[in-house]
Amino acid sequence: MVDPQSLHVPELGLGDVVERLDHVAFGVGDLEAAGAFARLIGGAFFEGADSPSNGFRWVQFRMPGGAKLELIAPTADDSFLVPFLEKRGDGLHHLTLKVTDMDEAVARAESAGQRVVGRNRLGNNWEEAFLHPSTAHGAVIQLAVWDDAIPAGSDDWDAVMRGEVTEST
Repeated sequence: MVDPQSLHVPELGLGDVVERLDHVAFGVGDLEAAGAFARLIGGAFFEGADSPSNGFRWVQFRMPGGAKLELIAPTADDSFLVPFLEKRGDGLHHLTLKVTDMDEAVARAESAGQRVVGRNRLGNNWEEAFLHPSTAHGAVIQLAVWDDAIPAGSDDWDAVMRGEVTEST
């Protein structure tokens, strides 16, 4: 058992730069089947798109109570999701925290000993970084900044499934 006194927690954690836990994301091989399951458990599809530069398609569902569930599936053989699915199969991929200040969130996470990887900006409305599972208790934690008022995808399920929608970031 870890002695809580031995843990390094900076005086200023991430709490005041985290706006909310935005969504839980699952990597899946079959979006149609996973989407049917999301609807079965109460999800209502509201947005999705392809991310060609990263080789995946994403769809999001609003769950009862307001939580969001995201499903992500590879659209290219070199997608980061291919080895994930080969090794683990369908399952939890990451949790996304919406943060108000990426520089501050990253600085605080690193000062607390977190391994921060994959920091990048996509377009004008998306900046992200990830807390590596080796320091985040086995989970990938995505930190992201975006403007909720700017839609990133489409609410047309069929168009998204046909690959006709590219995310607007």
